[in-house]
Amino acid sequence: MRVAHFDCFSGISGDMVLGAVIDAGVPVEAIRGAIGSLGLPIAVEVEKVKRCGFPATKVTITAADQDNYRFLPDVEAILAQGSFSAQQRELARTIFHKIAVAESVAHGLPLERVHFHEVGALDSIADIVGAAVGLDLLGVEKFTSSPVAVGSGTVKGAHGIMPVPTPGTAELLKGVPLAPSAVKAELTTPTGAAILTTVVQEFTPSPLLTIERIAHGAGTKDFLEQPNILRLFLGTTTEVSAPAPGAECDRVVVLETNLDDVSPEVIGFTMEQLFAAGALDVFTQPIQMKKNRPGVLLSVLSDVSRVNELETILFRETGTFGIRRTNVNRSKLQREMIEVETPWGLVRAKRGWRSDGFAILTPEYEDCARIARNNAIPLRDVYAAVQRHGSATNAGKT
Repeated sequence: MRVAHFDCFSGISGDMVLGAVIDAGVPVEAIRGAIGSLGLPIAVEVEKVKRCGFPATKVTITAADQDNYRFLPDVEAILAQGSFSAQQRELARTIFHKIAVAESVAHGLPLERVHFHEVGALDSIADIVGAAVGLDLLGVEKFTSSPVAVGSGTVKGAHGIMPVPTPGTAELLKGVPLAPSAVKAELTTPTGAAILTTVVQEFTPSPLLTIERIAHGAGTKDFLEQPNILRLFLGTTTEVSAPAPGAECDRVVVLETNLDDVSPEVIGFTMEQLFAAGALDVFTQPIQMKKNRPGVLLSVLSDVSRVNELETILFRETGTFGIRRTNVNRSKLQREMIEVETPWGLVRAKRGWRSDGFAILTPEYEDCARIARNNAIPLRDVYAAVQRHGSATNAGKT
């Protein structure tokens, strides 16, 4: 599988994406032609620059200032005029729609009343159209990204002085892992955030990838602290065996640390803290460590977005000196919580299934235990009743 990975250590913007895809080999004329077909007074300049000594491709969009703000239908009408593929047009439209939704939430306005400020300007339209065309022409099957640096400080926009990330950018980056940055500037723009969250399927610090090419897209500013570039890794990956039909798949991180000097009470408390912070699972295993000391392997299953928070808990509570990270693929069933009617009342249960018809039902222990105690009956009888009544109630559901 061909994969493109965004390394957003210095953020991401529309012009940085354009520079990166051109640096990766997308023909400049293909992008110029797509932008030119909009019939707007826009010029595209491409040059080689250096940022902190590293070469990168810089794209500069020159366009007249807008006189009036544009609404989403105005932008969609402009996109309809362009001469590029339906897939590229739909990608550009999706990016703009994502921005409109984010602005709607950030400003508390109905979607139809949202008007674009900076993102509705001609240069931003060119950035998004060029990015949609360029990303499509890369010919990759999957996009991934590192955690995103957004910068710090404040920036002046159409609504005055705003904190970084701006409200629209922050809304677009919901659910995306962020990376810290000491740079006092806006590293990630609304356009960059919208492009990223539209195409990226997985956020991971280190993708499973055999690198074939590394491209650099330059930002406008040249910082002293770090090179202001967006790195784009292109390569291939060999996927693990295909999941069963109908199974859900995702990517999670396993955090592990070996402990030989921590009391059981501390380990128990740490597990509680990890679950409260959103760990998917926490478990321990007995191990034999150096100097023949018995120890405990503490393992945590985490979403990529929660790794830093969970590692902080592990370091703080256990005093460990190191934590191992392993990125793993996970196959899982689709699931829902249901209530099952039994002779003793309602019992909650978790139903899991695949589209091929496979299904399981797992009763909630606490509910079953309560019924067993209150009615002086074996716990296994309650479990059997839930399985029997639940399977009959949900037969045929997928």
